[in-house]
Amino acid sequence: MIMRKIISSLAIASTLLLTLQSCSAQKVVVNREVDTTKDGKMLLGTQTKAQFLKAPYSDWYVKEHDEYAMDKNAIAELKKEKLNSYNITVFLGTWCDDSHREFPRLMKILEELNYSEDRLTLIGVNRKKESPGGEEGQHNIQKVPTIIVFKYGKEIGRIIESPKSGWLERDLLEIVKKHDSSVKDLFKKD
Repeated sequence: MIMRKIISSLAIASTLLLTLQSCSAQKVVVNREVDTTKDGKMLLGTQTKAQFLKAPYSDWYVKEHDEYAMDKNAIAELKKEKLNSYNITVFLGTWCDDSHREFPRLMKILEELNYSEDRLTLIGVNRKKESPGGEEGQHNIQKVPTIIVFKYGKEIGRIIESPKSGWLERDLLEIVKKHDSSVKDLFKKD
């Protein structure tokens, strides 16, 4: 009798937990594309790399990606610094010339580093810098592209519109090295 009550209580608790989880789960629409009168087709919200290989985005993506000549020394340094252990979120506008230039270059760099796409989040925004999920508000996005680098869920640096050095890979390296040196400083003994 007691065992039956325990099993019944566990079943009820399990059902309640599943109900609560399903109520709180948000459906994320991936690869949302809208057609606007002013800008034509536009990608909004969470995207995959594959979307940029389709027309009309491939027109600018492929050209910039293929023509970008990377700084091989910075790439070698990024490999040593293990950029693959960081998460990257990119906010971009498929209507934006800066995004047309920098985003394909970033993707070429990440491909060269064998960067895992599981660690990369791509979010398309409209001209007001808004995404359907409101992610731009959490990250205070004012301009695009904005490339944010995270370690253990904490932002450690960002590149806004274009790299300060003129090279995305150099700016990424600076962000990672700055973070590594600040972490090392925490563990220094006086």
